[in-house]
Amino acid sequence: MNTLLDLLNSRPLVDGEEQDALGDPTEGRRWAREHGGEGSLAELALLRETRDILQDVVRGERPPAALGPLLKGVRRIPEITSDGLRWTVETPPHARAAVEAVLAWAATEEQLPGRLRPCANDECRLFLLDRSRANRARWCSMAVCGNREKARRHYERTR
Repeated sequence: MNTLLDLLNSRPLVDGEEQDALGDPTEGRRWAREHGGEGSLAELALLRETRDILQDVVRGERPPAALGPLLKGVRRIPEITSDGLRWTVETPPHARAAVEAVLAWAATEEQLPGRLRPCANDECRLFLLDRSRANRARWCSMAVCGNREKARRHYERTR
């Protein structure tokens, strides 16, 4: 799930300017390799496309069916090992990281429905996975976005 959140959060706003970890080929290759990819230009293009679609799906701006084309030709193959059943994903090498992100999203939606969401701060582009018991987390970071929002509300009340 870390790769999923890392991909969703790979284009944040920093001091009002967009930063794209996958935009620069050198930085993008490093990001892809750190997340189990090969770092090819084809992989980076697919990761950017996957990120954009996933962000729209999580925000509710596109239906989950928009992810379907990213899974064309992907197969899951069961394998019995000494530890039990293991599933192997068969996909072209340049698509592995993108496919794994989509599969992680699907697993998250199945196991933790409604807990993957965008930060409630309108000035933030990050996403969070709410693991709290109450399912009430609103900000990607309480120290950053949560504190800003609380300070803004306090300022408005005391004005």
